[in-house]
Amino acid sequence: MTAPAGRASVVFVGGGPRTVGLLERIAANAPALFRGRLDLHVVDPFPAGGGRIWRGDQSELLWMNSMARDVTVFTDDSVTCAGPIVPGPALHEWIIGPGRAVLDAAGLGEPAQRLQPDDFPSRRLQSHYLRWAFERAVAALPDGITLVEHRSRAVAVEGGEHDQQVRLADGQQLRADILVLAQGFLDRDPTPEERRLSAAAERHDLTYVPPGYTADLDLSAVRPGEPVLVRGFGLAFIDLMVLLTQGRGGRFDDAPDGTGPLVYRPSGREPVLHVGSRRGVPYHAKISYAVPGSIPVPPTYLTVEAVTGAAAAAGSDGGPVDFRSVVWPLIAKELTAAHYRRLVHAHPERVLGPWNEFRDLLDSASVTGDAFARAVEQLVPKREDRFDLPIIDRPLSGHHFGSSADLTGTVIEYVQNDLRRRADPAYSADAAVFDALLTVYGVLNILITRGLIAPADRIRYVEGDFHSFFSFLASGPPPRRLAELLALHRAGVVRFAGPELQVDLEGGHFVGRSPAVPGAIRTRALIDARLPRPDVRAAADPLIRGLLADGELAVEDLTGAGGRGPDGGQLLADELARAVRADRTVHPRRFLLGPSVSGSAGSAGFSRPGFNGPGLRQNDAVARHLLTELTRPTVAGGSASRPQPRPRAYGATTSSLSVAFSHAPHPAKESSHAR
Repeated sequence: MTAPAGRASVVFVGGGPRTVGLLERIAANAPALFRGRLDLHVVDPFPAGGGRIWRGDQSELLWMNSMARDVTVFTDDSVTCAGPIVPGPALHEWIIGPGRAVLDAAGLGEPAQRLQPDDFPSRRLQSHYLRWAFERAVAALPDGITLVEHRSRAVAVEGGEHDQQVRLADGQQLRADILVLAQGFLDRDPTPEERRLSAAAERHDLTYVPPGYTADLDLSAVRPGEPVLVRGFGLAFIDLMVLLTQGRGGRFDDAPDGTGPLVYRPSGREPVLHVGSRRGVPYHAKISYAVPGSIPVPPTYLTVEAVTGAAAAAGSDGGPVDFRSVVWPLIAKELTAAHYRRLVHAHPERVLGPWNEFRDLLDSASVTGDAFARAVEQLVPKREDRFDLPIIDRPLSGHHFGSSADLTGTVIEYVQNDLRRRADPAYSADAAVFDALLTVYGVLNILITRGLIAPADRIRYVEGDFHSFFSFLASGPPPRRLAELLALHRAGVVRFAGPELQVDLEGGHFVGRSPAVPGAIRTRALIDARLPRPDVRAAADPLIRGLLADGELAVEDLTGAGGRGPDGGQLLADELARAVRADRTVHPRRFLLGPSVSGSAGSAGFSRPGFNGPGLRQNDAVARHLLTELTRPTVAGGSASRPQPRPRAYGATTSSLSVAFSHAPHPAKESSHAR
C-alpha cells in the first residue's frame, strides 16, 4: 500500500492508551505546526482505544484498581507542556456525561450510573472511555489529516530511514515516513523454569498455568473442588480469585442482618486455592477516603540535587550512583517524613512533640536505624501510628507459626485491620505516604533519564524492589475485593500457604512449603499468579525480534561491575523517544514509547487529573517533534537524509524535551493487567 503522492504517512503499531494520547496531542498541535496532507495508520488486532489489555470483550468481573475520579487521558491546567491544553472529562465525569449514551448502547448503562467517583469501574467500562477518547481525537484532526484503523498485527519492518515499509499479518504493506512503536507490554517466551514446570505438568498429568494476563489465561483445566497452589498474592491473584469463584457461578451476599461480613454462596464449581507469596499477605487495599486539598507533594529529601551531590562526592563525574547506599535511604526518609508530617499536622493529639522535633530527627538519623526507632517511640505512643518501613514491607518477616491455623488467624487479623485503616481518615498519614510515593516515582524518572541510576540497578531495585513495595502499599485492590477474600476463606475456598512460599516437584505432584509454618501442601495444579517478567530479548513479538536481529533496535547493557547483570532489559530510545540502533546511531523517524522502552514516561498507568502526568507531557513533546519532523523536505521522498549524531548514553540523557516530561509525580499506578 503506497501513500498518494504528496501525502506523508505515519504508522502507529499498537492502538492502546499511549497511541490515543499521541493522537489527541497531534490533533491539538497540528493546526500550529503542520501544513499539508497526512495519512495516519493505527495497526492493532484489537480495537483502537483499549487495545489488547483494555479490550471490551473481557469479563465484567475484572475491575480497574484505580477509582473513577483518578483516571484521565486528557490534559488539564496542571500539565506543563508546549502544546495547547485541551481539557477532557476524567473517567467519572465521562460516565455521567458524554459516556452515558455510549454505555447505554453497550448494555452497561444501569450499573455505570450507580458508580460513584470513588468506585472502581470494570475494565470493560474503561475500554469504552478509551474508544470514545480515540474517536474524539480522530474527529479533532484538521482537514487534510486522515486516519485508517487496521485490525491486524504488524509482523515486520523493512527499508531505511525514509522508506520504511510495515508488513502486516494480513499481507498489507504500509509505507511510513514516521513509525511509532507503542505495543505496550510485550509477551515473552517462557523462562527455563516455566518450560520445566510445563514439561513436568504434561509428563505427570498435572495442571500448570504460567504467568500471564488474567483475561488471557485458560483456566478450564482447573478442576472443581481440587486443591490448587497459587504463587502470588497481588492483583493477579485477586483477578484469578474472582474468575474461579464468581466467574464460575458463585455469588457474594450481604450478611442477613445487614451489618455482618459478606457471605459467599458457592456454586460447587470452585477449586480450593492455597495462596502464598514472598510476603504471605495480600496487597493493601486502596485508600477509600479522600483527603481535601490533596496535591502533588514536592520532594524534601529525595531530590535530584541530593543525588547529584552524592555522585559528585563519590567522584562519579555525573555517572550512576549506588542505589542501595545513596538512593534508597533518601526514599525511606522521604516516605517517613511524609507520614510524620501529616500525623503531626492533622492528628497532633497522637504525638508528644512538635514537627520540628521530627524534622531534626529526620535530618540527623537513618530512619531505619535503632536510634531513630527509639526516639520515635518517645514521640509517638501508639505503635499503629509509627512508620516502620521494614515491618510495613515484610509484615510476617521473622514470624514462625506453630500451625496453619495460627498463620491463618494472623493473616485474617492483618486483612481486617487493613480494611478498617484504609477506610478511616484518622489514618490519613497513610494517604500522605501514598502521595509521597508518587513524588518518589517522579524523581526516580529524572534520575533514570539523567543516568544517575544504572540500568542494572533500575531493573533490580526500581522495577524490582521499589516497584514491588509501591504495588504492595499503594497499588492494591479495591477494599471490596479483600472483603470478598475473607468471605471466600470463611467458605473454605481460599486458604493461606504462608510467606516465602517455595514450590517443588515431588512424586509427580507440586509441593508447596513455607519456612514460617510446618507441613506441606500437595496438589496436582499450580498457578503462577503474576505478570511475566519483562525482557525484550525474549519478546515473542515478531516485529521486535526482527528489528533486534537486524540491528535496527538496541537493548540496554545490563552488565554490572561483577560481570553478568540481571535478566530483563528494555529497548533504547534517545531523549526525543527515537529508536537507538545496535551501533548506537539514532533512527530519526522511528519512535519508541511504552513500558518496554527505557526512560519512557507514564508507562505504568493512567494519569490522575490535576497531577501534571508525565505521560501526558511526553505525549505532547513527542507529538510536536513528530509534526515538526514531517515538515522537513526529507519526508515523503524528499532530499537525502542528514547524518544523525552518535547519541549520548541512552536511557540516561538530558534535554529540554526529557526534562519537560520529568518534573512531576508519577501518575497513580494502574494495574491494567493484574499484577
